[in-house]
Amino acid sequence: MPLVEAGREPRGAPAAAVDVTTGRAYWKKTSGLMWTVLALWFFASFVVHAFAPAINHIHILGFPLGFYMAAQGSLVIFVVGLFWFARRQNQIDEEFGVQED
Repeated sequence: MPLVEAGREPRGAPAAAVDVTTGRAYWKKTSGLMWTVLALWFFASFVVHAFAPAINHIHILGFPLGFYMAAQGSLVIFVVGLFWFARRQNQIDEEFGVQED
């Protein structure tokens, strides 16, 4: 049995027709967003934690601020970053007409 029967459209969503110039502009915006999110991830994962001993003299709810940032702050930054990334990527997809239905 052939994958596409004669005279019938293939099943599933059709691929979006995008010219080369539009594809390059789309990839430029998408990769820029990716690098921005990676930079924020790096900052929240490594830079904040590298300075944790220096800020441990500040206490929040009885916990040192460095510990608090490692246990709670970074996780909040990651979750908010994921939602922001998804929303921004959807905006880019809609701008270039390649959004999901």
